[in-house]
Formats: sequence, structure tokens, C-alpha cells
Amino acid sequence: MGPFVLKGRRDCPVVGETLPLVVISHGHGGSFLGHHDLAETLADAGFIVAAINHPGDTFSDMSHGAELSSFVERPTDIKRLIDYMLGAAPDAARIDPQRIGFFGFSRGGYTGLVLAGGNPDFLNANVPCPDPALPICQQLRNKDVPTQPLTHDPRIKVFVLADPLNEFPAPGNLTNVKAPMQLWASEFGGDGVLPETTPALANMLPQKPEFHLVSGAAHFAFLAPCSAALTQDAPQLCVDAKGFDRVAFHKQLDERVLEFFTAHILAH
Repeated sequence: MGPFVLKGRRDCPVVGETLPLVVISHGHGGSFLGHHDLAETLADAGFIVAAINHPGDTFSDMSHGAELSSFVERPTDIKRLIDYMLGAAPDAARIDPQRIGFFGFSRGGYTGLVLAGGNPDFLNANVPCPDPALPICQQLRNKDVPTQPLTHDPRIKVFVLADPLNEFPAPGNLTNVKAPMQLWASEFGGDGVLPETTPALANMLPQKPEFHLVSGAAHFAFLAPCSAALTQDAPQLCVDAKGFDRVAFHKQLDERVLEFFTAHILAH
């Protein structure tokens, strides 16, 4: 599909009943294909997996990507995705609504923390503003931050987050985040995620997460290994530091994520 190479079969019939569901939230300007290798691993193991492009903050539509409104809308997007999967989707009757998991990367990780019960504090978060001229930076300077409550979704029972954008500077922002969580951090960070913020998040969560620090990795190492075409189109997303093997890392990442979801969803 485009520059992505997927391992799957289009319109393959779903087999089984009371299947677990995992929903995937991509990072800033990403796409629903960004973690296709993990989706393939989970699907092969018996999970239904659903990923979307977040409207306004995806590669083909960045209309809200530089505004705080995208931070409000993202959790609602995922809630609507789950509503669809359990309601109008062709295979809705095959999904067990008691066994729902979430994977999120970067802004998708932020999205998961909100869905899990977190309440962000945009004004005090340790997130650098890359360009003072961006609308989001102007909004923060003017203290023009959302006041409406953000969408939480208690139907999601388990969370796996990779290099989440940490808009939660104090333990009080995370008081209600109680679900089991696997948390991954790159050594070097990137794209607004500072190296210190994910370990800080791990220490603040009320329930201790299963924490993994990935040596030698920068932020985009969590994206699926790139095809030759994608590497040529977007080297900044595809080329890692010398000596870091993304293919080998993703074999480990996909296995560990599958183990975590299996232990906390499939086993119940």
C-alpha cells in the first residue's frame, strides 16, 4: 500500500468468536500503517486489530496537527473507533467487549494516557515548542488551553505505550490511570519527546508499569522497519543511528507486546 509492504490478505474472513480487540493510535502526522508489523503479529495470534488515521493530524491531513485541538480530538477518535468496532463493524459480534487493548506511539501514547484516565496539563508539561510561530506555541504562550474534560474510555483494559508525548507533569495528572501498562522509551527521544520524560512518567504512574528502555534508539525506531521506497521518501523516519538494528529490535518489540497483551487480555 503506497510505500508500505504489508504481510496479509485483503478481505480475509475472520475466524473465531469472543475475540480480543487492540486499537492503534499513530504519532503526529503518522498513519494507520505505521505499526503494521505489530498489527500483523497480533492478528496472527488471534487478535482483531483496528488502526485509523487521526483526522487533522495524519500524513494526508495536517489541518489540526499544529493546534491543541488535535490533543482534544485524538482520544475521541479512538472512542469512536471502539464504538464502531463493537457496533456497526461487520465482525462486531465476534469481538469480546471485555477484552480491549490499546497501542499508541508518541502523540498516540499521549492519547492512550488520556483514555486510561489521565488529565493533561499543557501549560506545565516538559514538552519543547519547536517553532514559536506555530499555532500550538502561540496558544500555550497565551494560556489558551482546552477547558473541556477530555475523553476517557474504561472499556480499554490494557495499554502499551511507546515514547508517549508526556503532557502529564505531576502525579496528580495520572491519579486515575490504573490499568496494566507496558511502557517503552527510546534512549534519545525526538519529535518533542525528551529522553527523560518517559522514565519520569514511569515513576509517576500510580501502578508500576512494565518498563523498557531501548538503548541506541531514537524516537522513530518504534515505527515499523521501512521498505526501500519509504526509506528513500522519508529517511528521517527510517534511518537509525549506526549500529542500531530496527528489524531485530522490532522482532523483540512485537514479541514482548504480544506477550503483554496475551497475559492481560487473552488469558482472561
